[in-house]
Amino acid sequence: MGEVPRSFHSNFFTMRKIERAMNFAISNKGNWSSSNTRVEFNDSTNCSSVFLHGHRIATFDHNIKAVKLSSCGWQTVTTKSRLNAILDEVKWGCRVFQKNFDWFVSFNNQTRDFVDGMILIDANHLEVA
Repeated sequence: MGEVPRSFHSNFFTMRKIERAMNFAISNKGNWSSSNTRVEFNDSTNCSSVFLHGHRIATFDHNIKAVKLSSCGWQTVTTKSRLNAILDEVKWGCRVFQKNFDWFVSFNNQTRDFVDGMILIDANHLEVA
């Protein structure tokens, strides 16, 4: 068998079982908790919030399809993995990545600095509110 082209690997993201369950809760507007991760749906605001170790790392507004992201000051591999799993569910193709210890967000060949509290709106380009 031949070697898999490098471009295939560059966008490959392996989602953990806990992240698949987290995304299921977000998509179905449910409440869910496992280990260090929790999803809470607020019926009055129609928003799902995701918590990691008790810190709110993301809020997804089901009405306007916007997502608010935060590392809560913990720019760890796990935080980045949870945020990327959430983005895979609500803004497919958008990624959080790290380069030289700094975090960035990319989407459709656009890159922005990652800022705690940034809100990504539903658009076909990287628009930060």
